[in-house]
Amino acid sequence: MEAILIPISLFIAVFGIAYLYLSTRNKERLALIEKGADATIFMKGKRHTAPIWKVLILNLAVLLMGVGIGIFIASLLHYNLGVEEEVAFPGTIFLMAGVGLFVGFTMTKNLDKE
Repeated sequence: MEAILIPISLFIAVFGIAYLYLSTRNKERLALIEKGADATIFMKGKRHTAPIWKVLILNLAVLLMGVGIGIFIASLLHYNLGVEEEVAFPGTIFLMAGVGLFVGFTMTKNLDKE
């Protein structure tokens, strides 16, 4: 019974935060509209960005390439240089996944500039 309380509590907390954020934003906007503010002020902070599906596919592709290169380098380290398998594989995979995420982030910044 106690094990189910943690996921329920987490769900309630996330739902509460989202509800408060959205309801407060809605009330602020309604108050501004009632005072005669122009509706274009809500669009002021938004700039042209790349579609989210392009960003997700780009980052996922670069991440998976980084993991693949990490596995390849780890196997080279293990079989050719004698590095222990328990050290070579996780370390190299995480390192190359991080490099892949960084490259994906950089490519996404360049994609947004276009």
